[in-house]
Amino acid sequence: MESGSRQPGGERGSAVVDFVLVGALLTAFFLAIVQLTLVQHVRNTLIDAASSGARYGTLADRTADDARDRAKSLIGTTLNEDYARDVTTAHVTFQGLRTLEVTVRAPFPIVGLIGPAAMLEVRGHAAVQE
Repeated sequence: MESGSRQPGGERGSAVVDFVLVGALLTAFFLAIVQLTLVQHVRNTLIDAASSGARYGTLADRTADDARDRAKSLIGTTLNEDYARDVTTAHVTFQGLRTLEVTVRAPFPIVGLIGPAAMLEVRGHAAVQE
């Protein structure tokens, strides 16, 4: 028998191994894309809630407490009450204007919606009408 010849059936089962390796890689890639999309959704939702709360709090008959409650309500309705635990308000100067700032600190979703607390911080601003 020659040294370069192959025995019949020497590659038997290699298609299964290829399928498993490629399948696992594609599954991990797909799950990473889904998780990245979820993180972006959570971030955008928190930014929108903070901005909406700030605008609501600057209305003529509203206060900073109303802004905080509005942001908490929007976050609790859209995501989960756990994301609305740390919402604060403050009057600050932002780009030369006196504004109401709503700050939301929430968990950073690492696996699904589960993640370490207070790792994601977003702010919303609205000009205070004098």
